[in-house]
Amino acid sequence: MILFYFSKAGGEDWDLASPPLNRDGMPILVDDDLRFEDENGPRPVTFINRWLRELPINGAPAENSWKTYALQLKPWAEFLSGHGIGLFSDRQRLRDGLSLNAEHRLSGPLETRLGSTSWNLAVKTIAAFHQWAVNEGHCRQVPFSYATSSYLRPDGLRVESARNLATVRGARRHATRKYLERPYSDLLLNALAGNDPDGEPDRMFRGRETGRNVAGGSLAISTGLRLREWQLLTLWEIPPLPRRRTAVPIPLLLAPPTTKGSKGRQTWAEYDALARVHDYSTLERAAHVDGSRWRPAHALYVENPTHDGAYLNGTYRRWHLLTPAERLRLVGPGGGSALLSVQSDGSPFLDWATTLRRTSARVRDRWEPAFPHVHPHMTRHTMAMATLENLVRGYYQQAARLVLDTGDDNSMALYLTKADPLLILRDLLGHASVHLLGR
Repeated sequence: MILFYFSKAGGEDWDLASPPLNRDGMPILVDDDLRFEDENGPRPVTFINRWLRELPINGAPAENSWKTYALQLKPWAEFLSGHGIGLFSDRQRLRDGLSLNAEHRLSGPLETRLGSTSWNLAVKTIAAFHQWAVNEGHCRQVPFSYATSSYLRPDGLRVESARNLATVRGARRHATRKYLERPYSDLLLNALAGNDPDGEPDRMFRGRETGRNVAGGSLAISTGLRLREWQLLTLWEIPPLPRRRTAVPIPLLLAPPTTKGSKGRQTWAEYDALARVHDYSTLERAAHVDGSRWRPAHALYVENPTHDGAYLNGTYRRWHLLTPAERLRLVGPGGGSALLSVQSDGSPFLDWATTLRRTSARVRDRWEPAFPHVHPHMTRHTMAMATLENLVRGYYQQAARLVLDTGDDNSMALYLTKADPLLILRDLLGHASVHLLGR
């Protein structure tokens, strides 16, 4: 079975009566003989592709989600086929295959073995696909069993939940570090800047782009951005630095196409983090993009940029309408990418995961053996915990009252004095409920 990702590039030469009903980046599976059907009718890949194609309207609008689900369904369909089990066999036949597959993926050969988290993701994906197949009439029952339970919420509402019995228990939550305490986050930022734990230059450090790395790390820890939001910010979407230092955070608007679920939201940035970003943009970044020869295919040339938008190839466009793919093709007025974070040749810098992994490994080797492996989402949890602590002890609210007492018309200060701390954190992280704040 072959997995590829659909692209409309060159579609004008396909000589079709109408364009294909696939979105760019949509994963598509096809059997090795490149056929979707045979004398028996549509093959299983046809139904898998149909389910994948409907994901954007079934609660999964993100392109990364489509790829993740396809990568989980492909080995499942191949495993069933290899054991002579049809994708829509009767429930008992599928349960036999599921049991055999569980042994194969959890304790089989090393190259196919999965950890508990990856296995649970596979189970969730397979269950969602088969539930869709039941709803569409392709099979009669889902091959899983569920245990139901209920709990009483603080507001008195009883909530029912179901657990798929095929999932396995992972590590206990308290045994896994989810965020960085203040000493550890300071240690990380010093290391990203090429400094030692005391903030002095590390003479043994041989890395580059320290201005970009510490600015990006500070921004992520201050704002709680998800990785894609972090990667796709343009230079002109960064708010201006206030003329006077302020303890009240500065609002940061995020464009809907870059956020989870394309909902858009407003978060905030601390003054010190924003100052680091402005230092980077006027010094190190400016040197990299000035006269850069980097040009992407189908480039969008930026002219007369403002905080709200710019002229792209002669037509005015607002930043909040640009898709991730369009943002990656933006070329700034003086050359180089229009994104905030760039490489030394002026091209976009996207690999924050590697930067954080290498930096945390260096901290462990040099200074703190207990320092955790830092990944981009950990910076989001770090922001959540630090913000919640400051909100609960009234730090932001007190600062906001001082601002309002001066007669300053500051909407963020007014919001901080009126809203509940948990609701503030919920809004900053872009969650629908306070019950999701751990995500």
